[in-house]
Amino acid sequence: MIELDARSAAARAGLEVGDELLAFNGVVPRDVIQYQMLADEPELVVDVNRGGLGLTIEIDKAPGEPLGAVVHSAVFDQVRTCDNHCEFCFIYQLPSGLRESLYLKDDDYRLSFLYGNYTTLTRFTEADLERVVGESLSPLNVSIHATDPEVRSDMLRNRRGATSLRWLRQLLDHEIEVHGQVVVCPGVNDGDVLDATLAGVMADYPELASVCVVPLGVSRFNAEPRMRPHTAVEARRVVDIVEGWQELFLTVLGRRVAHAADEYYLAAERPFPPAEHYDDFPMHEDGVGMAATFEREFRGAVDTATRVASGFFAWVEGAPADGYRRERTATGRSLHIRPSPKAPVGVLTGTMGAQVIAPLLAELGRDDVRVIAVDNRFFGGNTGVAGLLTAEDVGRVLADQPEGHRYLLPDVCLSRGLFLDGGGVDDLPRPVEVLASDGLALRCALGVDA
Repeated sequence: MIELDARSAAARAGLEVGDELLAFNGVVPRDVIQYQMLADEPELVVDVNRGGLGLTIEIDKAPGEPLGAVVHSAVFDQVRTCDNHCEFCFIYQLPSGLRESLYLKDDDYRLSFLYGNYTTLTRFTEADLERVVGESLSPLNVSIHATDPEVRSDMLRNRRGATSLRWLRQLLDHEIEVHGQVVVCPGVNDGDVLDATLAGVMADYPELASVCVVPLGVSRFNAEPRMRPHTAVEARRVVDIVEGWQELFLTVLGRRVAHAADEYYLAAERPFPPAEHYDDFPMHEDGVGMAATFEREFRGAVDTATRVASGFFAWVEGAPADGYRRERTATGRSLHIRPSPKAPVGVLTGTMGAQVIAPLLAELGRDDVRVIAVDNRFFGGNTGVAGLLTAEDVGRVLADQPEGHRYLLPDVCLSRGLFLDGGGVDDLPRPVEVLASDGLALRCALGVDA
């Protein structure tokens, strides 16, 4: 146990930070899902290990009252690691020397439920299905990539990839909400294969809540010869295929289902679809409709920001200390003392984010605000999202910026105050203000309509 609310039932009963919670009413929880269900009981007998001393603590609390204890991990038994060997896996494209936790590949449906991770279902079992259905662990996110068994097996480099989508059918049959993902690799599952995949979704999995179509991310450490970024022509073909199927889905099912990631529209040099085309933004966390949401927030069209997930490495780097699917910052305000409010402002972001933010700032007609696009040399390749920026790259860019200006940094770059390369904001050559990664926070920081 790593956190304890001093006013909680757990604290009143005598639990302490550092206690190892072994069992609740004789049941040893396997993960935080089961832990939360057990901890909801109004009468608890908790077996505790405190520094090698075994204790039994009885807790009485009001029905529905939270226990008030935060545990150190989401999974207590063992993370179900991924036994696929996908060519496009970004974890294989990491440089050596990063934190060990970043290299752990999971294929665990529990982490899909808790954090929005994607599971291929290649390690899914009847027992897993029984638990998901019995405990209503919904929604889940499933990596589809291709509905053709041979193509999917080839992409996952796992023969079970050819048959594991049977579990997707079972989940949908039991009314579990599922969001699908297709990572499109040029020359592998784009073009006619992508067209056939969306046809397969229509024919076999029409109950899917949504399907996000996202481009392959390639770092400079990629060692797979087939993996490469899309050309502009290929990106346009993907957008055309997805938009063509959207119309058919809308006609048959009453919703568009499939959505191309914002990156495709940037690469294709096409305007983003209007907000109403995103079906309430179910795949916002996967970069689908992020630009449209940000624009609406920045222009004041919505008064509540749509929060983004903690990023690619959310479950190992951003939780549970930061909470399950909880915001990274409690508000959109600065976490660091900033220079004079009247100082010129530089908005730091990735090269992709800069393409979205720059036109919005231009609408303000202010010469004291600028976008600072940070080229990701650490990962290289086509890596352009803000969530993968490192202290090394941000520091390199900031070193060439003037002193005394305000520099705004989106919190999606950080997890527990650290960039992916282990650096922190205090290591940067200029003071920065860390803001929530949404349009409302930026609007507030710039004093728009203040």
